[in-house]
Amino acid sequence: MAFLNLYRDKLEKNFNFLKNSFQANDVEWGVVSKLLCGNKLYIKELISLGVREIHDSRISNLATVKEIAPSVQTVYIKPPSKRNISSMVKYADVSLNSELNTIRWISEEAVKQNKKHKIIIMVETGDLREGVMGDHLVDFYANVFELPNIDIIGLGTNLNCLNGVMPSTDKLIQLCLYKQIIELKFNKRIPWVSAGTSVTIPLMLRSQLPKGVNHFRIGETLYFGVDLFEEKVIDGMEGDVFELFAEIIEMQEKPLLPTGILAANPQGTIADIDESLYGKSSYRAILDIGLLDVDPKYLIPVKGEFEILGASSDMLILDLGDNKDQKQVGDLIKFHLKYMGALAILNSNYIEKKVQ
Repeated sequence: MAFLNLYRDKLEKNFNFLKNSFQANDVEWGVVSKLLCGNKLYIKELISLGVREIHDSRISNLATVKEIAPSVQTVYIKPPSKRNISSMVKYADVSLNSELNTIRWISEEAVKQNKKHKIIIMVETGDLREGVMGDHLVDFYANVFELPNIDIIGLGTNLNCLNGVMPSTDKLIQLCLYKQIIELKFNKRIPWVSAGTSVTIPLMLRSQLPKGVNHFRIGETLYFGVDLFEEKVIDGMEGDVFELFAEIIEMQEKPLLPTGILAANPQGTIADIDESLYGKSSYRAILDIGLLDVDPKYLIPVKGEFEILGASSDMLILDLGDNKDQKQVGDLIKFHLKYMGALAILNSNYIEKKVQ
């Protein structure tokens, strides 16, 4: 059976690296848990590190956080849908918003639930995902800051999430200026400029972060230790908090090319035939994991000489060449994961989750 390991010591090392870095820069932060897909075992590991603020894009995952640790501040990190506002207000202490009507509905629901709900207004800074256009921000704030049971605690932005626009000092300075303009015009304090996600960390480490930016929302760099500017592991962090293990369920020497009339497979592709390979063979291993669990392009082989040939719904096919490592049925093959691969694995009910 395939399984996923989370290494507690490596997660703790990454957490402490980030905690110390943020403290040195006078920045508050919360951990984005959406990668964990509500897995209670892994969420407990996060909370045991001392995490006091958890962000997620699924209300059910925030409900799990509140069940485990009611005192942890929960943050819903995508614009809420109208039909989910009641449960969102119940389980999220904070939400990220960019629609006037949505904030009005949240206000009405917060009154019903006798709760004060905190809001970060998201501002468009170029990546063209969620966010109020800067020219409209002052009017937007004027329409929401006095709504009952609503507390506007920050301005935020997302970069690199859709079109790959990278954060820059200039873009973040602009967001800080919006905060200053609103505070002066309305004589109201906005505590946070929440401009930091994992992609913004390199600016902070290079001392290029504007002083007004004082809140980060961190997922990928915590779990993968990655500098998203240079796409490499940050010195002092660990890149393999997660490892996937899949078992060999068949090992046979087989021809390199299929035989028979070719048509599209269930994924809609037709095998590409290299006639120079006729008559040649290699050892093929079938693993107990497939497309239902993860797209092979997000798997990173850890060691051993093999090629991922493809996958069906429940099986992954490897070419081991002459099998010089003498792999056998029952042996485990280890993979590291790209972010989207880990997300798929953690969302799969068929992969066992472990902590080491």
